[in-house]
Amino acid sequence: MKRKLLCGLLAALTLTCATVKAAPSRVVPVQVDGTVLSQGVNYLQSGVTYVPLRGLLDAFGGWSVWWDSSRKVAAAASGSQSVTANPSRNTVTVNGRTYSGKVFVERGRTYIPLRTLATALGGSVAWDPQLGGAAVTSPGADHNAMDLYWLSRIISAESQGENMTGQIAVGNVVLNRVAAKEFPNTIPAVIFDRKHDVQFTPVSNGTVYLPPTAKSVEAAKRVLNGENTAGKALYFYAPALSQGTWINANRAYLKTIGCHRFYL
Repeated sequence: MKRKLLCGLLAALTLTCATVKAAPSRVVPVQVDGTVLSQGVNYLQSGVTYVPLRGLLDAFGGWSVWWDSSRKVAAAASGSQSVTANPSRNTVTVNGRTYSGKVFVERGRTYIPLRTLATALGGSVAWDPQLGGAAVTSPGADHNAMDLYWLSRIISAESQGENMTGQIAVGNVVLNRVAAKEFPNTIPAVIFDRKHDVQFTPVSNGTVYLPPTAKSVEAAKRVLNGENTAGKALYFYAPALSQGTWINANRAYLKTIGCHRFYL
């Protein structure tokens, strides 16, 4: 009887173990300070984003990364700072402090938990639902990564053919809306606002998802630094592309810059 019971328990245990599978993972984009990581791929598994160590630290800038074959760990250094990622122990050590977290090697790249390393080095990480991935602001960065990413893209999509004054003006409208009580209070939320239908044409036609021009990135940074060429304008449109019927009927005209008319 005892033998039958033991065999039954072993069979149940075997069946249970056989049905346990590793949590599924999927590839996700990760951007650092407005630029999408291009080294290898990034994975999301059980709510944790994993990125190649070298790719992240190269994006931060100023780091040397190498594989220490004697210790079988990935190592990195920048001035007085150091990082060690140990796949056999599933640990990441940053400046002498060790953190537990899955570390693995795939196709010659050492993967580490993104949030663990980025925050340990003084950066920040946020999930961006519009990107469908993570936005990383590097340590000491001048601008929030998600703000720069989307502001540069809406400027590029709306006005990449304009001069710098015109591109800054488009960015000003976005920030003016962030500050106005009748609009959402973050840059991404303003851009993707649908309370009264789509607010910006590039959101509906998809051009907001295209990489921005270098000039538009510069314009976005200048807007975030406080430059303003559009005053308190909350609306704009291009007469060559739209009649602007509602804006003309309901908002006060302010000025024209390049191909765009701006309204309060």
